[in-house]
Amino acid sequence: MLLLREEHSVIGLKEDDFEDAVRDEWMPALAKSEDARLLYYAHLAHGSGLAYRVVTYTLLRDAAAWGRLVDRVHNGDLQSLAVKLDDLRYGVESKQLLPLPWSKVQQIEIEEVPIEPGEHELSVFMEDTVWPFQGKLEEYIRRSGEQYSTEYDKSFPDTPKLLEIEASYRTAYGSHRRAEIVLWQKVLRPEGLLNLITQEMPRSFKKPGRWMLDALSLRDQWQSCLLRTASWSPRF
Repeated sequence: MLLLREEHSVIGLKEDDFEDAVRDEWMPALAKSEDARLLYYAHLAHGSGLAYRVVTYTLLRDAAAWGRLVDRVHNGDLQSLAVKLDDLRYGVESKQLLPLPWSKVQQIEIEEVPIEPGEHELSVFMEDTVWPFQGKLEEYIRRSGEQYSTEYDKSFPDTPKLLEIEASYRTAYGSHRRAEIVLWQKVLRPEGLLNLITQEMPRSFKKPGRWMLDALSLRDQWQSCLLRTASWSPRF
């Protein structure tokens, strides 16, 4: 399994046109292949970053499927649609992602991903992008699996979760910045985000044995984005 993450800088006046084109044209056209599916379509939530940003995740069966997708976009049946989308955005940045050994998601079956839009509830995800220090990438992957992935459940067994780590990824070699980790976390209690915004982090969270402090030996920079899935996004 390989994921293609794309961040689209959409022209503000054409925001709805872009979404319609992806939903009604790009998604079904992509699905004509047996090894590529649109997985997520999400808006960067207002107040959490640059305006008119859309993030999509595309599921590819493997690296060979990515090569076939490249051919379709450059010279095949997706070329004209790609040009149409280019006319609706200022640009797009992409990277390829692979699951970490401790990710709950290791494989998504292509056949299980819807190829037609359907209406459903909206979901919010916190996507954390983390940049381990030079030479600390593999140690970060190991220790985050041992500590961060289980810390909340161990520390607050009787407290409703704010977030659920649904998946964790690293950038595929040669496709983007090498030392980069992406955490895909579903927000289970959106109202709980208010505490993150209005309250300081308790100092008790910053003591030895807690990830908030221990991780500083492995990284000290990351970025959090709040992404709201569209009502028709195949996964939500």
